[in-house]
Amino acid sequence: MIGQNPYKGNISPLDEIKSFFNKKDVLSRLILVNIIVFTIINAFALILYLFNIDQNFVQEYGVNRITYYLSLPSNIFNLLLRPWSLISYMFVQEDIFHLFFNMLVLYVGGRIFNQFVGENKMLSVYTISGFVGALLYVLTFNIFPAFGNVVSSSFAIGASASVLGIFIASASYVPNLPINIVLFGNVKLKYIALVFIALDLLNIRTGNAGGHIAHIGGAIFGFFFIAQFKKNIDYSLPFNKMIKTVKTIFYPKEKEKTPFQNVHRNSRRPISDEDYLKNKKEKQAEVDAILDKIKKSGYESLSSVEKQRLFQASNED
Repeated sequence: MIGQNPYKGNISPLDEIKSFFNKKDVLSRLILVNIIVFTIINAFALILYLFNIDQNFVQEYGVNRITYYLSLPSNIFNLLLRPWSLISYMFVQEDIFHLFFNMLVLYVGGRIFNQFVGENKMLSVYTISGFVGALLYVLTFNIFPAFGNVVSSSFAIGASASVLGIFIASASYVPNLPINIVLFGNVKLKYIALVFIALDLLNIRTGNAGGHIAHIGGAIFGFFFIAQFKKNIDYSLPFNKMIKTVKTIFYPKEKEKTPFQNVHRNSRRPISDEDYLKNKKEKQAEVDAILDKIKKSGYESLSSVEKQRLFQASNED
C-alpha cells in the first residue's frame, strides 16, 4: 500500500512518489523506464554538445543522433534498417514537458486501468497500442499523397500512442468515472478521452501529423481491447505468453510463486491454503461490491471507508 489514507492529506508528495516507485509494479516500471531513457538521451546529447560533435547532425535531422536512431521512421526502407524502432520509439521523449505530460496521463490512466482492468494486462496494452500507432503512422505516410514530400525524412518519437491506448482503454471500461480537474471540477473520464482524440484529429493538418496519427492508432487499440475484453476475449494473453516464454529462456530456474507461498504481511509464518483462499475471496468480493456501486451511482457515492478500501486494493501487490 502507498501508506496512510490519502483522503486525509497526511502523506507528503515525496513520500507518495517514493512509495509509488517502491511498489515495482508494471505502471511504476513503465514510468521509470521512460524517465531513465529521457535522462540517458539528454545526458548523451549534452556530452556531444560540449565537445561540438553533434552540431551538423542536429541541424540536418532536428534531433541528436541517439534520439534519431531510436525514433520510428516513416520511410519503409529506413524502417527495415531499424526494426527495433517499432518498440524503442514509444519510450523516447526529448523535451521535459513532453515527458511530464505523457507520464501524468499514463499515471492517471494507469491507476484506473490497474483497478478496473488488471495490472497483468497493462504491459500488453501499452506495447500493442504503441505498435498499432506505429503501423498507422507508417501506412498513412506511405499511402496518402499529402505526406509524399516528407515521408523520406519524417520520424516519430514519444510514448503518447501507448499512453493514450491505456487511457482510452480505461475510459472505455469506466466511462462515467469522475476525475477532478483543476478549474473544471469533476469531469467524467469519457469526456476527457473525447477531448484527447478530438485534439489529435484537429491537429493533423497543423503540425506533427505523424505524432497525432500514431496517437489515434493507440487510442483505436485501447478502445478495441476493452470492447473485446467485455466479450471475454483477452488480446493481452498472447503477448503475456510471449513475455513469459522470453523470461523462461533468460531465467530457466526461476519458479513462479503459487498463491500458497504467500505469507502475512505482519508475520513470518505462512498461512494455510484454506485461509489464504478464503481471505482472497472475501477481499475480492468487497472490491467487486464497491465497483458495482461506482457503476450504478458514481464515485462520489462512496463513503470515505469505501474510498480508502478501493485505494488500498489498487496498491496491494
